[in-house]
Amino acid sequence: MTQLDFIVNTVMQSQNRQKLEAILTSDLDFHGQSSVYASHAFHAFPAKFPPQIPAIFINALTQKGDIVLDPMMGSGTTLLEAALLDRNPVGFDIDPLAVLIARTKLIHANWMELDQLVFALANRAQERVLAQPDQLKDTIAARYDEHSRAFIDYWFLPLTQIELIALLIEIEGVSDPILCDFLKLCFSAIIITKSGGVSVARDLAHTRPHRDLTKQPRSAITEFRKKVKQNLAGLSKIPPSQFEVSRANAKQLPLPESSIDLIVTSPPYASNAIDYMRANKFSLVWLGYPIDDLGELRSAYVGSDSLTGIELTIMPPLTQKILDDLAQKDVKKSRVIHRYYSEMYQVLAEMYRVLRPDHCAVLVVGTSIIRDLDVQTQNCLGEIGQWVGFDLVGIGERQLDRDKRMMPARWNAATKTQIEQRMHQEYVIGFYKREV
Repeated sequence: MTQLDFIVNTVMQSQNRQKLEAILTSDLDFHGQSSVYASHAFHAFPAKFPPQIPAIFINALTQKGDIVLDPMMGSGTTLLEAALLDRNPVGFDIDPLAVLIARTKLIHANWMELDQLVFALANRAQERVLAQPDQLKDTIAARYDEHSRAFIDYWFLPLTQIELIALLIEIEGVSDPILCDFLKLCFSAIIITKSGGVSVARDLAHTRPHRDLTKQPRSAITEFRKKVKQNLAGLSKIPPSQFEVSRANAKQLPLPESSIDLIVTSPPYASNAIDYMRANKFSLVWLGYPIDDLGELRSAYVGSDSLTGIELTIMPPLTQKILDDLAQKDVKKSRVIHRYYSEMYQVLAEMYRVLRPDHCAVLVVGTSIIRDLDVQTQNCLGEIGQWVGFDLVGIGERQLDRDKRMMPARWNAATKTQIEQRMHQEYVIGFYKREV
């Protein structure tokens, strides 16, 4: 490296670090700002961060054409912001519904006659419901295994079931795979909703579903028509981008070393505080994923409370002290949190590997209070990140806008549950990878 190269690299390092530090000390609440533009509102998803968070980092820390990664992408908020800002999004998740949502939200298409196609598709589905109800019931019985049918019978009324299977048959007959995915996402979105929806579940989008037989589910076919029309308006605002979205584990990213320009992600809460599969399975079971398989997939999530076959990693001092303090109160819970930090160690190590030197990684995390002990997720992950090689630039704090964050509990002065106590703030951790 020449002296000039050294000077240029040093200046760039200083610029990136200074920019990251400045953002972390700024106002990161973004209350009152819209989060439903473009395709952000395609599908309900719990605990989505506001799109302004990834946008501010993408704007400051990357250039047009750079590659932005979210290794635990959820509903793809970071990826969509990257596309809107003319960057190239890359995202992974082990949840098949997350992959469907994120991939579909990035579609750049101009389906001029989609309204007519959906109108005809919905009409054919309605005709099936009226003319072939018994045949549709037989299709459900043949298509889904015993446990999956029991789940469907518990949460969906008989008329809703035949409407949904009629829609699904018509959607699966669409030959264009991209359009088929778009329609499947709209199908899922009428099941997993913030309110209403076509099941007898309430609070489904907040991952706290409970059965309410007094609820009158809406017509699945009518809701599908409405959702397609709504999503089509958002689809027209998506620019073309070179994106990569697929199922993969954040602990083993299918990416070469030093290939990413920026990482912005929001890992799950520890100890299954937000149980994504509790909601996602409502549509995934219809899309052909057996309910028992989804239970096994849930146990593989980072943040799961399952301890079967888990290897626990040696932790740095602060993190180990918190684990020891928690073990004094609850040994099993301590091991669950140890699993979370062990898996996040692997995730952070992968993030470090794929990130280019002189570039940044940002994690948006919430902490958890377990047995009256704050497990200090932000400080522990900051410490673990340093163990894998990152510089910890800082940790910002933001107050949650709970009406938009779709958390599993609501503001309620009469309710003082642990979940209410621990989900009013979250933290933004800024890491920097130095030139070796």
